[in-house]
Amino acid sequence: MTTYSGTKQFEGATFVRTSFKGATLRFSDVSGVRMRGVDVDGLDIDSHDLLFGRLLVNGVDVVPLVEAELNRQFPGRELQNAQTPEGLREGWVAVRSAWQTTVADTPPDLVDAHVEDEWSLAQTLRHLVLATDAWLRGGILRIRQPFHEIGQIFTGADRMGFDMSIFRVDPPAYAEILDVRAERQRMVTDYLATVTPEILAEERDNPWGGDDRQPSVGDCLRVILEEEWAHLRYIRRDLARIRRA
Repeated sequence: MTTYSGTKQFEGATFVRTSFKGATLRFSDVSGVRMRGVDVDGLDIDSHDLLFGRLLVNGVDVVPLVEAELNRQFPGRELQNAQTPEGLREGWVAVRSAWQTTVADTPPDLVDAHVEDEWSLAQTLRHLVLATDAWLRGGILRIRQPFHEIGQIFTGADRMGFDMSIFRVDPPAYAEILDVRAERQRMVTDYLATVTPEILAEERDNPWGGDDRQPSVGDCLRVILEEEWAHLRYIRRDLARIRRA
């Protein structure tokens, strides 16, 4: 199967009576794509940024419908955008509890299992360690080198010039992952316990750099919550597929 990577050759193109059956698009820009008279049976779309745009199906923007359904499936998810210390604390308790259930319900033989190019549960927990390190330890607390060596970095970080030598090459044992993950969760809990509206409004630098935007402390905490809920959805989806296989 042919793979197209890093190309813009299809921008503005028109496809007529063309089959994309079974095709996979990853980390690609499909904004503004118009599909007319198409067969979409089984079309599977997953977008972390869905909330920030529109998705029209037969003229109906389905984004609010999708968000409402996800909030129903994941009680407390709606608080990922909370603006108050109380709301953020409540949202954190909800997502931490949901993760505790998922980890406890996953048998040992599935912690390293994964679907296609997705992360396993073990890798996902390592990535959430990294997300906490970036946005709490780096963004909010301004620790110069905030990352734990077992963190799971995102795809393409090396091409962005990120120092990959920070991270361990050999995968850690699952028990160590759980220990570091629990430590990072306690850090978030402890920080939220004393945060005030005034602190939430304070500006910080983007821990990943790359632009001049200065997120607030509240923004950094909301990113942590968004990461937690998004990756919980991903891993529950994938574990369900693995169990059905």
